[in-house]
Amino acid sequence: MAGGRVEICGVNTSRLPVLTSSEKKELLKKAAEGNGEARERLIDGNLRLVLSLVGRFSGRGENPDDLFQVGCIGLIKAVDNFDTGLDVEFSTYAVPMILGEIRRYLRDNNVIRVSRSVRDLAYRALAAREKLSRDGEATLEAVAREIGEDPGEVGAALEAIAEPVSLFDTVSGDGGDSLCIMDQIRDRDADDELWLEDIALRDAIARLSERERSVIAGRYYAGKTQMEIAEEIGISQAQVSRIEKGAIERIRKSM
Repeated sequence: MAGGRVEICGVNTSRLPVLTSSEKKELLKKAAEGNGEARERLIDGNLRLVLSLVGRFSGRGENPDDLFQVGCIGLIKAVDNFDTGLDVEFSTYAVPMILGEIRRYLRDNNVIRVSRSVRDLAYRALAAREKLSRDGEATLEAVAREIGEDPGEVGAALEAIAEPVSLFDTVSGDGGDSLCIMDQIRDRDADDELWLEDIALRDAIARLSERERSVIAGRYYAGKTQMEIAEEIGISQAQVSRIEKGAIERIRKSM
């Protein structure tokens, strides 16, 4: 590194373009209409975002070039699948997509291999847990009954994949806004009570307004300052501060 210049994947990061919020919106609209040039500009203009997220994994001993390339795949998926009809910033949508792609890469390339049968059991349990959470009963025993497996084996399978798997990689869906702004990574010492706390937190965030979720995502997921969020949304820093405080208070009351 010299003079702010970093070489990664043959890219001089000091020369990466930066897009304004209005430029992003215009390019997103054109890209959604099939404009290839706009799509390329949008990807190039968000490479700094990928670079910043790759930094979160710097202590894992992975090749940063590899992580950057994998993150770029997540960025491309975000560009190609972003719904311009959503009242949400592109970065709020793109960050979970990029992180999810990197985490899947780390999971699949982990030196500690988890057998396919254990992974399949764990993923079935996660799907059942998500389904049961809507009815308020998502204990380990309930999940095991739902999929017809032994609770001990289900718990062991979940523990085996707990660290690298995000339960909420899905960031959009059909028929409405199902954007998730947090990853849920279960601690190895977590029990059923913590499962329910995680579900309560997710439900509390889901009840926030679009703007409140956008602010919370920017502050606590993307690590942005209130000033950065204010510039993206087009409001004052003081307004962002009030929205953030109000959203946190609503989450506390809901839980």
